[in-house]
Amino acid sequence: MFENLQEKLQRAFKSLRGQAVLSEENITEALREIRVALLEADVNFKVVKDLIDRIQAKAVGAQVMTALSPGEQVIKILRDELVETLGKDTAKMKFSSQPPSVILMAGLQGSGKTTTSGKLANWLKQGGHRPLLVSVDVYRPAAREQLKVVAQAIKAHIYEGEVGEANTATVERLAKEARREAIITGCDVLIVDTAGRLHIDEQLMDEMQLLKKLLNPSEILFVADAMTGQDAVRSADEFHKKLTLTGVVLTKMDGDARGGAALSIRQVTGQPIKFIGIGEKYDALEPFHPDRIVSRILGMGDLLSLIEKAEQQIDKKKAQEMATKALSGDGFSLEDFREQLRQVRKMGSIKSILGMLPSVGPLAGMQKAADQVDEKQINRVEAIIDSMTQHERLHHEVINGNRRKRIARGSGTSVQEVNNLLRQYAQMRKMFKQMGKPSFARRMAGMKMPGR
Repeated sequence: MFENLQEKLQRAFKSLRGQAVLSEENITEALREIRVALLEADVNFKVVKDLIDRIQAKAVGAQVMTALSPGEQVIKILRDELVETLGKDTAKMKFSSQPPSVILMAGLQGSGKTTTSGKLANWLKQGGHRPLLVSVDVYRPAAREQLKVVAQAIKAHIYEGEVGEANTATVERLAKEARREAIITGCDVLIVDTAGRLHIDEQLMDEMQLLKKLLNPSEILFVADAMTGQDAVRSADEFHKKLTLTGVVLTKMDGDARGGAALSIRQVTGQPIKFIGIGEKYDALEPFHPDRIVSRILGMGDLLSLIEKAEQQIDKKKAQEMATKALSGDGFSLEDFREQLRQVRKMGSIKSILGMLPSVGPLAGMQKAADQVDEKQINRVEAIIDSMTQHERLHHEVINGNRRKRIARGSGTSVQEVNNLLRQYAQMRKMFKQMGKPSFARRMAGMKMPGR
């Protein structure tokens, strides 16, 4: 996410490194490069102009903080202004005082509206809500079937209803029936997946306005494909003029999105980004935190989101047990190693996890390593361990040459890959064993910290 923009901004900051003071000349040069970086990231031209003007006004008249270099001073001003552009605080979901709260999902065809409806239902379930899904897209049977599949996958309630004729009257009837069903079944949130079009047309808007009047939704969320850049921004603006949106969900942020939609859409529509879609899985939906996103853009990482993911996905009891076994020396088996891999992968792809680390400072190398991560290799490691017997996983020393051949055949890998895994595992056990020794702890305690 934002890798290209991040690299270009880092190059812009280089021109200020080594400067003793902030002057109008060196600020102008840096801002020129920042402007180019933002425009190449497909940020709206007016948004870029306003942003640069604000940064220049603050930077030229700024009293340089003694604790910050000129380059750091400009980065701080840019950070503050980007956060301001994105909306400062994390936008909260609104719920009606009288359930069910209705969430109307709007957007063009192909933006990921149906999948996002399911992801949102899953997110609400985790927060203690009881959502009901309904599709009022009577024009595309595939859309209704897709929502049904999604609902089954996340174990959420869905109202299907009878379609009959594909017209606005049927849409109105389904919406009324779904709200009644939500009341009867005790569902406190109704998520309405509406029809989309390849472009904005009168029929689409008339239908959306009818649903708005009928359901009085707490939220009207526009689902936008971030990879379409300024097209997504223009569509959001048109929908907002007709419907008065309450928020935006940006999908496919894990793809090759240049970031322009994220940095433009709030300024153009005046409405906050509430969620971002960061993958295909149904838990790949994140609340949009402006300050954390800006930290990612500026290469500072997003450790808070990483910690939250770990807290949500990793079993603390299992992690503690595994750490105790590992440090005891001989207790860390291949079974434990496989479980550790599975725990980490619950948080998402290894690339996405490493991508949350800072690209500057001592962890810079870790984030750069994200580009070299081969997720298929991790799948192969798990397949190799799965192909072992329970006894082999607990007692790796019994795995001789014949058994290694059998494991390779069973996992669809080579004997060399099996050998590599066993060698790396042995090195890991040795390292853990050293860390668990009292002498290691004494050495660590006796080490002087730099500068002390």
